[in-house]
Amino acid sequence: MEKQYKRVMLKISGEALAGENGFGLDFDTIGAISKTISRCTEEGFEIALVVGGGNFWRGRSGKKMDRTRADHMGMFATVINAIALQDSLDALGVDTRVQTGIEMRQIAEPYIRGRADRHLEKGRVVIFGCGTGNPYFSTDTAAALRAAEIGAEIILLAKKVDGVYDKDPHLYPDAVKFDSLTYIDVLNRGLGVMDSTATSLCMDNKIPIRVFGLEDPDNILRAMRGENIGTIVE
Repeated sequence: MEKQYKRVMLKISGEALAGENGFGLDFDTIGAISKTISRCTEEGFEIALVVGGGNFWRGRSGKKMDRTRADHMGMFATVINAIALQDSLDALGVDTRVQTGIEMRQIAEPYIRGRADRHLEKGRVVIFGCGTGNPYFSTDTAAALRAAEIGAEIILLAKKVDGVYDKDPHLYPDAVKFDSLTYIDVLNRGLGVMDSTATSLCMDNKIPIRVFGLEDPDNILRAMRGENIGTIVE
């Protein structure tokens, strides 16, 4: 199948890296995801990746904490996940770089757009850690922001559900799945695709979002090829 995209932003939730454990890292899951990403690079896709940190820390875990400190802890959780993915990809021979929104030069490059762009042009996978580097912004917003900065053609949002529904399919058996939505639909109906800041940023920059399930890691490759899986928001 002819490739529809060249440069993509892949957003993976931290919870997805925990597998069935619900917490921490499941290296079988990470290995399966990495093998699919490796196949994607072999097909010539330029891949940037933002990973969440919910498998270690969520802001709501610290309701009594100062919001800024709680968000900083979440940023550091994303770096653990980024390094785990980097190690798994490196073991498969995939040239990978981690860039962080908060400087930690001993373990990662600082985020520099031009350097990230050159890495991608050379076929390296670039993993962005620490979100945007600022509190009060989610990793969804980081994915939208970095996608706009590097000129990604689409955001691929890999989740534990296979698309966007009108209500939680885990709680409501009659939940209806959408094949396609507009940004305004998502915002007006409060659908759980991305938070409103991230959705608005995608809308303003005309970056489509494809939401799909990660129960089969090969869905990543299918989405990059432009196959009609999950839900498309544009």
